[in-house]
Amino acid sequence: MGGKTIMRCQQLFRLLECFVAVAVIAAILPIGCSSLHREPSHAVAQSILDDTRLHDVVGRAKKMVATGFTAGEGYGEVWIRDLTTFMELACDVYPAATVKERLLVFFHFQGENGNIVDGYIPKAQASVSYKFIYSDSALDFAAHKNTVETDQESSLVLGVCRYAVATGDFAIFNEVIDGETVSARLARALTYVHTLRFSEEYGLVWGATTADWGDVQPEHGWGVEFDQNSHRAIDIYDNALYLQAIDEFIRTAPNLSSKDKEEWRATHRTIAANVRKHLWDASREKFIPHLYLDGSPFPADFDENQIYYHGGTAVAIEAGILSEAEVKHALDRMVENVRAAGASSIGLTMYPPYPAGYFKNPGMAKPYSYQNGGDWTWFGARMIRQLVRYGYTEEAYRELMPMVQRVIDNDGFHEWYALDNSPRGSGQYRGAAGVLYAAIRDLRAWAEHETKQ
Repeated sequence: MGGKTIMRCQQLFRLLECFVAVAVIAAILPIGCSSLHREPSHAVAQSILDDTRLHDVVGRAKKMVATGFTAGEGYGEVWIRDLTTFMELACDVYPAATVKERLLVFFHFQGENGNIVDGYIPKAQASVSYKFIYSDSALDFAAHKNTVETDQESSLVLGVCRYAVATGDFAIFNEVIDGETVSARLARALTYVHTLRFSEEYGLVWGATTADWGDVQPEHGWGVEFDQNSHRAIDIYDNALYLQAIDEFIRTAPNLSSKDKEEWRATHRTIAANVRKHLWDASREKFIPHLYLDGSPFPADFDENQIYYHGGTAVAIEAGILSEAEVKHALDRMVENVRAAGASSIGLTMYPPYPAGYFKNPGMAKPYSYQNGGDWTWFGARMIRQLVRYGYTEEAYRELMPMVQRVIDNDGFHEWYALDNSPRGSGQYRGAAGVLYAAIRDLRAWAEHETKQ
């Protein structure tokens, strides 16, 4: 073979080697990724499957939720906003009939206008200073409602729908409580929100002013009851949760007529459009904290829109309100906020928190306390699930691990965490266990699928 022929062959081999190298790199990088430092998705998936901490926390969650349905060891009540968030886990550890029985109790206390209570408790334990509600068809229990919030109705709709999907027991919608089916009662609950808790001016759901998803208003020392001092406001959490409830009701309830479905779809479309129109601040790429209907309870010189609501944003993503690019921006902003605050996880309620003294409730009076900037896995893990849903699995695994590790370090699931990552509030908090369990399940399902490719 001549020298020129040999040189041409060597050049062809070099070109072929370059082509193969580029092809290999392209194969291991996710679409749209411009960095060669990102770990191949297969390797991330295998790390997730090999991580014994995830198995440990799933086992702990099952064991703890198997001990009851109350929100946590600091609560005597079964709360619907909590039960709904550990519904999938409850259905994994209890017979379906047991879970259904707990859910159906809420309908015995449904108001004539369709409203749903927060929770119920055995009468003998009803010692907290609530204005208790009683029912002739559930004589063993007393119920209560935190009227500053507008999430109880949406939570019950979601709870029933998720129970039906998890167990296959769609007959629950045909159960009759005091002469009315569950399906009809759920429709009345949604209608209550759309009529008695609805601003015609903005086409959005309202509640009292609270901190993000919280149920404590600033104007009162306890703060859970809507009164003459309350300031009505529209926020992203109530509206996003309501959109989720409508969506899951349409998809899950087996006996809805075509007319009813279309009417609820129209309501969903209108509210979703109004959320983007009135609550989304495009210039700052965030949701405004509140749209006030009767003025603000805070000082006139306070710029509330500096606050970024983590929890409400996560629920908005669950409701499909943000685009994929906006989801990534939300994650980046949350991570940035965690670093700025010195917190431990994206469960950080908000950043920055409300200044000292803005809430009369002692538990909310200081920044980074309770719902005023506490770190809640109960909402942080919901964001993890959405990161998996949108394909940000490496980021989901990274941001999940601080939540997982503190369960192991503190030997249990706690309600919230302070800036130094020390546990606060109720121990054995079932809502945190439920959302962590679901987030880990979703992440592992992705990893199992990825490793089989």
